[in-house]
Amino acid sequence: MNAHSQTRPAVRSDWSRAEIAALFDLPFNDLLWQAQASHRAHHEANAVQLSTLLSIKTGGCPEDCGYCNQSVHAETGLKATKLMDVRAVLQSAAQAKDNGSTRFCMGAAWRNPKDRDMPAIVEMVKGVRQMGMETCMTLGMLTGDQAKTLADAGLDYYNHNIDTAPERYQEVITTRTFEDRIETLEHVREAGINVCCGGIVGMGETRADRVGFIHALATLPIHPESVPVNALVPVKGTVLGDMLADTPLAKIDEIEFVRTVAVARITMPGSMVRLSAGRESMSDAAQALCFMAGANSIFTGDKLLTTGNAGDDKDAALFAKLGVTPMAAPCKVELVAE
Repeated sequence: MNAHSQTRPAVRSDWSRAEIAALFDLPFNDLLWQAQASHRAHHEANAVQLSTLLSIKTGGCPEDCGYCNQSVHAETGLKATKLMDVRAVLQSAAQAKDNGSTRFCMGAAWRNPKDRDMPAIVEMVKGVRQMGMETCMTLGMLTGDQAKTLADAGLDYYNHNIDTAPERYQEVITTRTFEDRIETLEHVREAGINVCCGGIVGMGETRADRVGFIHALATLPIHPESVPVNALVPVKGTVLGDMLADTPLAKIDEIEFVRTVAVARITMPGSMVRLSAGRESMSDAAQALCFMAGANSIFTGDKLLTTGNAGDDKDAALFAKLGVTPMAAPCKVELVAE
């Protein structure tokens, strides 16, 4: 148990947009001070969880997410693959564990899994859990029965990002609605699986959009146990990649990215806040500020699904420089509704 557990501030789900906007507007040092205080009240100060993400089924997704090179609507030359063999997935998981990861995340480019795919998915979950690692899956939208099947297999986390603010959602994706995302999150909660839910910044959104994004997460009845914060990796051939290629100012400023991480930490103090996509292009100083702002989980390895990542050696060097240590075991997060 955390040494500060008796003095932890209450976890709130009643944040207003005005309150969240006021946090974004704080002087940078004041914001980081609040975020670091919140972080230390709920988490180890200098420990970061290492996770590995594997694409178990790449490309061919019918969704039209403007940021994604795995969409059939994107013209990136990415070839669709079939679902990986269970043994190959477990070999990758074993290698990730050897490299220090305590969570293994598996992603499939589906709108939703077919019932015929579930037996293989179940075997993957069971196999990774037998290695002593946390398991996470992202397979698209789920039915209630599919969520229960995953829960029975022992799945620890299900990732289903809301991507952006509710009011901006249809500008990024038209083949599903924001409400569709919430429905799957409800199925996951009802099945007793931990929720991993965040989104992407740097898609040309305004700060007000980022306020709306954080507000949607921080006002869920129970906060996501894991909150990935991605910085868009523009890929030529995707809608957003092409749209933002000629507008360099559209890329989110590193200080603004750190502000987003800090506000996520303050409003969702018990959650794991994960630096996800986009980290490979961040400076060491920017990543250090993110850790100071309360980020305590990263994806390590050379690849995130289909895009590049910093790599194990580079991460080890950064941790040594900062005096940060990898979490030795899966982090148990307990969040309750207020």
